[in-house]
Amino acid sequence: MAKSAKTPKSFESAIAQLEEIVAAMESRELPLEDALDHYQSGIGLLRYCQETLSSAEQRIEMLEAEQNRKDADAS
Repeated sequence: MAKSAKTPKSFESAIAQLEEIVAAMESRELPLEDALDHYQSGIGLLRYCQETLSSAEQRIEMLEAEQNRKDADAS
């Protein structure tokens, strides 16, 4: 059975782990069960990265909106 994935330390760490998983899976030397475990871990890391990017995008939009309000108030 596949092990549950830990939350990565950072976005960059998750990307590095994904790169390792892709390299291992591309080598085609993994037994099927290991390949499935890697795939499952990769899906978890991908979701983490997508959520992290979405959160960053929301923060940028909030910062831009705040700056636009300040610029409008200064006019």
